[in-house]
Amino acid sequence: MTARLNLFDNPTIAAVFKHVYAAGKVIETSALPAATQELVKIRASQINGCGFCTDMHTKEAAHAGETATRLHLIATWREATVFTDAERAALELTEEGTRIADASGGVGDQVWARAAEHFDEEQLSSLIALIGLINTYNRLNVIVQQPAGSYKVGQFG
Repeated sequence: MTARLNLFDNPTIAAVFKHVYAAGKVIETSALPAATQELVKIRASQINGCGFCTDMHTKEAAHAGETATRLHLIATWREATVFTDAERAALELTEEGTRIADASGGVGDQVWARAAEHFDEEQLSSLIALIGLINTYNRLNVIVQQPAGSYKVGQFG
């Protein structure tokens, strides 16, 4: 499989990625736990069918010490007992924030309230920014049909 457009050599996309990447660095160094960040990236990528991002973030999470059991259960987090209440709230917010069109009112008040029980305002800000950013990456990769499977840990710095 070959991508429709080379996202890594295209000057326009490179300029966009530079800014999106910089925004991601702000979130990466925030008070939002790193493990939660990876869970969010993986879940949104699964929902959006982004194989490239799913490949990247599962490998990065495993490299950072995430267990295989938790990685395998992200898509079924509601039935899994291996996630904390805070992680479950983040995954729920990720799902509703990714599937905005599926809910008539967008993200529900109860979903927001559950997230607010576990994360302070700075962490919530990081969480919603992260959901938006990973959805941006997912959409770019899905549109060009970016192949998955060859990502190497640390490939993008």
